[in-house]
Amino acid sequence: MNIIGSTVVLTVEDPASSARFFVGHLGFREVLVAQGATHLSRDDAATDIILRGSAGPGTPQQHPPAQTRALVSYTVTGIHAEYERLRREGAPITLPLRMEPWGEWRLQLTDPNAVVVQLAEWIPPAGA
Repeated sequence: MNIIGSTVVLTVEDPASSARFFVGHLGFREVLVAQGATHLSRDDAATDIILRGSAGPGTPQQHPPAQTRALVSYTVTGIHAEYERLRREGAPITLPLRMEPWGEWRLQLTDPNAVVVQLAEWIPPAGA
């Protein structure tokens, strides 16, 4: 098997508000908006995201229910600068930048549909 790409499908109450969050704060762009779904992508190695609306009453559920909690994690470079940029933009930071005991800097944001986005940067120990 040769995997050449990846996509995370997120079922949310309001796909448009999540799309604005990912485009406005995280540099994604809308590739396609059709049939209640929005496909987001970036030009780097980030996993694509498809945002789908939750099924309405009487509609068979073909994907996970909207209340499913999701965490999308991206490994980044320059996390301190990104943290400052996100603060200036007023992004919804729900876990401020902090150093974990295992040597990882991380922060978390939460989009309008409660999707948690974690940004992390691994700092190797001195001498490694």
